[in-house]
Amino acid sequence: MTKAELISKIADDAGITKVAAGTALSSFMEAVEKTLKKGNKITLTGFGTFSVSKRAARKGRNPFTGETIKIKAKKVAKFKASKELSGKL
Repeated sequence: MTKAELISKIADDAGITKVAAGTALSSFMEAVEKTLKKGNKITLTGFGTFSVSKRAARKGRNPFTGETIKIKAKKVAKFKASKELSGKL
């Protein structure tokens, strides 16, 4: 499902315009982004939890040359589905 399809679905289900649904979705995405940037997590009961995970620096291999390369440490976004959501899949 694309973002446009999700906006259409939200608009139809909530009985609102696509513009209002798009604004609401953008606001939600922005709130998640800002919260994760601060290092906090977001828990949506019955849906799941968004959090930040740290990946340590490690060595990798360039598949073209076979040369060993260093991969920098970084933070990544993580989502863990709730039991309710997992049970519905």
